[in-house]
This record gives sequence, structure tokens and C-alpha cells, in this order.
Amino acid sequence: MKWKRSERLVDMTRHLLENPHSLIPLTFFSQRYQAAKSSISEDLVIVKETFEENGTGKLITVSGAAGGVKYIPTVTETEVREVMALTKGILSHTDRLLPGGYLYMTDFLGDPKMMDRIGKVFASAFAETEVDVIMTVATKGIPIANAIARHLNVPVVIVRRDSKVTEGSTVSINYVSGSTRRIQTMVLSKRSMKSGQRVMITDDFMKAGGTMIGMKNLLEEFDCELAGTAVLVEAEHTEEVLVDDYISLIKLHAVNEKDRTIELEEGNYFEKGGIVL
Repeated sequence: MKWKRSERLVDMTRHLLENPHSLIPLTFFSQRYQAAKSSISEDLVIVKETFEENGTGKLITVSGAAGGVKYIPTVTETEVREVMALTKGILSHTDRLLPGGYLYMTDFLGDPKMMDRIGKVFASAFAETEVDVIMTVATKGIPIANAIARHLNVPVVIVRRDSKVTEGSTVSINYVSGSTRRIQTMVLSKRSMKSGQRVMITDDFMKAGGTMIGMKNLLEEFDCELAGTAVLVEAEHTEEVLVDDYISLIKLHAVNEKDRTIELEEGNYFEKGGIVL
């Protein structure tokens, strides 16, 4: 089959978008479309310019025998602020207020379009960070972890509160919850990660950071390294915060359970160097 240039561009774009952070040799495209590498290079210049012009991401060319092209998803500052505004608008409804200063977010976390946009926002912030695995705690952190992993093209591992027979041999640790000061347990299958991997941890909501510290301690048991921390919503800190370095999208500034009011503001995404085009 002889591909027309318009067909090549459409298929090439689709393939790149479906395989972020993957180095694709020019020979792959050349053989796929039965076209000369010079023609493929010209096509990639068009895709690169289009991606960068509309804020889709960056296209990086790696030279040499083992070289090729790699698509890096990134976002513009305008898109980040738009996602922040949408998230604040959705989560600020007073009927979302739960006892203890928490927010009901289950339906929001189940919105695939919003999760995909949020995942790309966080993936953009860690675009130049080496990440091998995304780690989160069951269950509400899973949609965010999967969304980020989709744009970084890495697997997800899920920490559980108790051991399951389907997990096989596990490693468990005890940690102190930052908000309740209770001793809790985290469990992770021994097959989940390999020694030396760089792991990004994430969750939907963070108060004092006890859960994040628990995951960080769990990494040490696997001889893995922390690559970064991403939080969808962080609470205004009225007590000591156990986590120092993290990126948040939204901050829960204040809640009034009596008046049933919720005040949300932008998180520290830009302060912490979120990468944008």
C-alpha cells in the first residue's frame, strides 16, 4: 500500500500521540509508509510545528544510529489555568463538603475527560524528570495515577490498606496518618516494582501528608527512589506538613462546616516549576 502524504501525517500523528515518551526510529515510519527517510523527516517537521503551535507538546529528534523521534506531552500556561478554574468550579459546590474538612470528589475522579486533562498537566510538570513507575493508594488515587501514567507512558502500582490473596507475597509497613495521628498499614506486592526504579507518588487529596510519607517509606523497602510527588487537592496547612516537595493543582483554602462554604484557590503548580510551553 502506497500512503499519500496526508494519510501519513494523520497516521503518524495518531501513533505519536498514542506512544508518548517513546523513542520511535525513523526506520519504523519509513517501513510503515514505504517512504524515504527524507520524506519522513519532512513530515515530522510538519507534525512538530503543529504540535508546538497548538500546545499539544514537543517533538524531540534524537540523532545517531539508535536515534529517532520522541513525543513529549506538554501544556500551555493557559491550559493549566483553565483546568484549575474548571476544577475549582466543580469542587466548590457546598454539597461536596464532608465532615472533617474533606471534599466529595468521587464523581469528579470518575470523569475521564477531566482526568485526562489533569493527567497531562501533571505529566507536563514531570516531562523532564526520569519516572519509571507511578504509585498511589487505593482507591481514589487510581484515576489520577492512571491519567498521569498514560501521558508519561509508565506503569501504575497500587498500594493497598490490607493484603489480598491475589497480590502474592507482599511488603507491609506501618505509618502514622498526618491528620488523625493514627497508626495505619500499607501493603504492596513484591512483584510490583524492581530495585532502583524512580517512582512518582500521587493522590487525590492531602492534608498533612502522612499517606505520602507512608508511600515514600515503602519505596525504601523496595530500594527505589522518589522521583516526585503530585497532589490534586491539598488542604490549607493548619498543622505541620510532613511533605516538603510536592506539586499541587488546587488548594483547599478554607471550609466552614457551619455555613457550608468552601474556598478553593490555585495550588503551587507554577511555584514548583510546572513545565509549560
